[in-house]
Amino acid sequence: MSQFFQIHPDNPQARLIGQAADIIRNGGVVVYPTDSAYALGCHIGDKQALDRIRRLRKLDAKHNFTLVCRDLSDIANYARVDNTVYRLLKLATPGPFTFILRATSEVPRRLMQAKRKTVGLRVPDNAIAQALLAELGQPMMSVTLIMPGDEFPLIDPYDIRQTLEHDVDLVIDGGFCGLEPTTVIDLVDEVPVVTRSGKGDPGPFLA
Repeated sequence: MSQFFQIHPDNPQARLIGQAADIIRNGGVVVYPTDSAYALGCHIGDKQALDRIRRLRKLDAKHNFTLVCRDLSDIANYARVDNTVYRLLKLATPGPFTFILRATSEVPRRLMQAKRKTVGLRVPDNAIAQALLAELGQPMMSVTLIMPGDEFPLIDPYDIRQTLEHDVDLVIDGGFCGLEPTTVIDLVDEVPVVTRSGKGDPGPFLA
């Protein structure tokens, strides 16, 4: 049976954030709010938790997970970025974007796109997600909470709890956070490519 924390969307309770971080550190899978939709997250180095998310979402080995980071200092550890790309990232973070970037050796192989050696990274503009990442002191592996066969993410924390109470360790109720996924922008090559249109405005990257 999963735990259920009601955390204030603007002023997250430190005690509950600390408990949520402990659940992640101990191998748990959590549902948490972001600035675009609810997501599933787990510890960056936990293969068993990652495999649980794969089974839950019915994802194959080719599906790319995202490293959710607190800020751009984290991004520099896990992706190779030049000055031009860094300036673009600075304009759009935190925000509802996922960036495809060249991975560094710090990225676990299971998170890396095998052929291109890339990784998806993002910095969410959400107080609960930010507090959780700060408490963890490192990024989370994450994927949007869209159930198999569904077109849109789950949005109601009580529905999420009822649906996943035997499949995850914690559901964080952070209120309504939307149902649009992030906009995905590939920044590997010189010209940015929008590979998925979502909540974030891709305009600045196409100028």
